[in-house]
Amino acid sequence: MNKRFKLIALTVVLLLMFGLLSGCSNGKYEKTVDKSNTNLKSEEVKNTINVKELSERLGEKGLVIVDIRSIAEYNGWKLNGEKRGGHIKGAVDFPFSWIFNDEGKRINDDELKNLLKSKGITSDKTILLYDAKGEKVSEMVEILRELGYKKVLYLEGGLLAWALDESLPMDRLANYEKLVYAGWINDLINGKKPETYRGKRYKIFEVSWGKPKDYNKGHIPGAIHLDTNEIEKEPLWNKVSDEDIEKMLLRNGITYDTTVILYGADNMAAARAASIMMYAGVKDVRLLDGGFKAWLDAGFEIETKTNKPTPVKEFGVKVPAKPEYIIDIQKVKSILADKNAVLVSVRSWEEYIGKTKGYSYIKPKGHIAGAVWGHAGSDPYHMEDYRNIDNTMRNFHEIAKNWEEWGITPDKKVVFYCGTGWRASEAFFAAYLMGWKDIAVYDGGWYEWSMDKSNPIEVGEPKNNK
Repeated sequence: MNKRFKLIALTVVLLLMFGLLSGCSNGKYEKTVDKSNTNLKSEEVKNTINVKELSERLGEKGLVIVDIRSIAEYNGWKLNGEKRGGHIKGAVDFPFSWIFNDEGKRINDDELKNLLKSKGITSDKTILLYDAKGEKVSEMVEILRELGYKKVLYLEGGLLAWALDESLPMDRLANYEKLVYAGWINDLINGKKPETYRGKRYKIFEVSWGKPKDYNKGHIPGAIHLDTNEIEKEPLWNKVSDEDIEKMLLRNGITYDTTVILYGADNMAAARAASIMMYAGVKDVRLLDGGFKAWLDAGFEIETKTNKPTPVKEFGVKVPAKPEYIIDIQKVKSILADKNAVLVSVRSWEEYIGKTKGYSYIKPKGHIAGAVWGHAGSDPYHMEDYRNIDNTMRNFHEIAKNWEEWGITPDKKVVFYCGTGWRASEAFFAAYLMGWKDIAVYDGGWYEWSMDKSNPIEVGEPKNNK
């Protein structure tokens, strides 16, 4: 009897315990589901904005629109089937890739905050992010929140949704196709027909001074080394004669209608070659944005074998076909007297004001009297004012804004100069990419000008920069 009673009692206790546990479990589960659903809806409402809503808020004070796609896409390349290429008008560029270092690790918070600040992306503003389709944007939202950004939104459907409506404003680099990305070249050498390529003969050149040291370590498959000694010479490092330019082109298998793609470890040399080829009459000259580093970062194959060009007999047009692109000292003097023209010094600020001479072989300090400052970099060998942290070309809106502060605008004839020609050529090519029409490089630069003591120079900070 006692044994049976104990068994019944134990059964009742177990049933009661099971009921209590089940009740607790169900209550907890229901509470978790409700909380999760509530949070999800709240986050969605808080985070997103649709195309119509954004179109009504364009130009709103305190709203910063941030494009986190690649620089190539921002400039105009259509890499995801967009109906229109470019970016939402007024957007700043901040590629998602910038938050990682070369080892693929996220950069430290202070560095990231400073980088964001340099683009006007600060925590006191409302930040509107977008990418192509919405694949990376949620991750960027979380990163900004970790950094203390409270007002962060993202565009539903990304740029693909915005680009569908042709009434919505977009902007792009006018001649974006002349600034190619690594994937474009990779498609080209693998027999594909990438966007804007018209099927003409093409040549790829690694451009650098002297012996092909960098080239021999590895280069883009099929690329040919171009020594800058073939396009400029001592003592002033001016371009070689028109006759020698034509010989260089023929020797390297280049005709006026060849598509020429140039790159280097540093694109200053490539830009110098570009300006001279454009002067000669090559119609389709392109630079690899970011130089060889961009190719390596993309993970594409390299080769170490030496590629030799196949010479051609005729260029096809008279050299130079575009003589206005490179001018001499006499024309520079007439530019200085023209109120509708501007001479632009593309040298470091310290060089411009005469604090340093820049190169060891240039003795005088200062700048050509009447020239304005066009920005450059920290020294004669860097162009930080024209480059992003990944060595790609800086946002063209920012370059143009820097220029405008010094009276450098597209309605004028704009002539760029530097020490000898490399930095000026990079600025020239940037203006060309922007669609500026009346532009040139003063070939002799500060080196030639300063050698003649009768030529007027200025030292110190200008009283008026316009």
